[in-house]
Amino acid sequence: MTLVEFFGCTFLAFGPPFAMFLFTIAHDPVRIIILIAAAFFWLVSLLLSSLWWYTVIPLRKDLAFGVVFSVLFQEIFRYIIYKIIRKAESGLKKITDDSTQLIENKHILAYVSGLGFGIISGAFSLVNVLADSIGPGTMGLKSGNEMFFMTSSATALCFILLHTFWGVIFFNALDNNNKLHVGIVVASHLLTSSITLFNHFQVASATLIPLYFIVVLTAVFAFKIAGGSYASCKSCISFK
Repeated sequence: MTLVEFFGCTFLAFGPPFAMFLFTIAHDPVRIIILIAAAFFWLVSLLLSSLWWYTVIPLRKDLAFGVVFSVLFQEIFRYIIYKIIRKAESGLKKITDDSTQLIENKHILAYVSGLGFGIISGAFSLVNVLADSIGPGTMGLKSGNEMFFMTSSATALCFILLHTFWGVIFFNALDNNNKLHVGIVVASHLLTSSITLFNHFQVASATLIPLYFIVVLTAVFAFKIAGGSYASCKSCISFK
């Protein structure tokens, strides 16, 4: 039973991101490099936020303190990877056969970078939980919530998708000097991270419902920014 739960939670959290990677990134080595680079920068942001948490001794026990500064460090490094990618665009033209689409459509680079942030974020938030789900027992037999593993996996998937959408919105906002959209990304990141604090009360609906509502809104926003429209969706469906 524990092994089934492990694979179920793993596929719930990482199945959609793996499909996104397989169909949109795996065929292009440059996109893979950008994905890995973005994941590395997220790791650096995690390191710095951990050092900051360790340094400020009086607030170590306050989880909200760590959440706020973790979000701020992540957004700072999202900005840094944006600047690096934009400066490297001329070099990318020389090393990729897909240079026209990759460089002219700037949303592709933003999407790849956001997915890199999301995948590594989901992996670090869930890897220890998945390791515990293998056994020797499972949650809910004598204490704890039996939905813990599923809730954790659904939350990890939520943030993987959010980071992908935030990447598209954030990069476009910086390209167009739109401070409002940058603020929306940072504010929504702070909001969604703060919502996860309700997990302390072990009420899954109080966390997942608002989180996935924000995911849908952010997805629609990123879709419109990337040039999508109702007409394009309708034509795509009719084509299929």
